[in-house]
Amino acid sequence: MSEDDNNMEEYPTEIHDYLAAFEKSLGSVDEMLKTMMSVSRSELLQKLDPLEQAKLDLVSVYTLNSMFWVYLATQGINPKEHPVKQELERIRTYMNKVKEITDRKKASKLDKGAASRFVKNALWEPNAENEHTSKTPAKGRKLQ
Repeated sequence: MSEDDNNMEEYPTEIHDYLAAFEKSLGSVDEMLKTMMSVSRSELLQKLDPLEQAKLDLVSVYTLNSMFWVYLATQGINPKEHPVKQELERIRTYMNKVKEITDRKKASKLDKGAASRFVKNALWEPNAENEHTSKTPAKGRKLQ
């Protein structure tokens, strides 16, 4: 028997697909971490504006806390009863604040001058010429 055959007997076959997907996900996380670790943090932060720096910091700390959540679950500890849950909620709050700031930046800005000119020109204003002469005939009158 090979080593793989021995491992197959150690866990139920129903969870094999889940374990394969988990292993693939771990590989993806490992690749991302290698990519992020290849560039120094100070070098990376110099290239980003403050809002992007905040996003990077929040994603990093959220990822670390999420990985700790998974670690607790693998150790048989209920992460919902651990302080890591409050930490993740706190981070999510800050992520929402950053999202609001980003959305406000993307929102279209109102040019008050242009809007007032548009409204002023779109409204009909009576003047002396319009009051005395009418270009439309009255009801029942024919044009000659």
